[in-house]
Amino acid sequence: MPSNDVRILAQAAVPTAAVGAIAAVVSGVVAGGKGAIGAVVGTLIVILFMGIGLYVLQRTARSFPQLFQMMGLMLYAAQLLLLVVFVAVFKNTNLFNPRAFAIVLVVTTLTWIAAQARAHMKAKILYVDPDTPSKEDKSHKTDRSS
Repeated sequence: MPSNDVRILAQAAVPTAAVGAIAAVVSGVVAGGKGAIGAVVGTLIVILFMGIGLYVLQRTARSFPQLFQMMGLMLYAAQLLLLVVFVAVFKNTNLFNPRAFAIVLVVTTLTWIAAQARAHMKAKILYVDPDTPSKEDKSHKTDRSS
């Protein structure tokens, strides 16, 4: 991953992990050990899903820039659908507190999206390659050489 992509990943993952840690402590106090486990599992799922999504989106942007916007919309819809599926699957689990899991899943997802949006707004990403000669530059070079 280029350094800019890693920076955006870190700027989204770190606040999400911090919110997840706070949520784990709060869930542990409110719902006991199973609440803390549910919060940790929810946080890990969000970081994993959203991190993979960001990686796929960055790869798509480099390989197929014309598909970037459509891929981004499809990817976020698929991620949210998968998170809803996880909530439905673990609705009646005894492994952890499902309510803490669901609440933390939503809170950390919103944190990731907000942090990623902030990271993209603050990133200084060139949308034009300054080293690539334009069509005018190419035509002037051929005119001068004749």
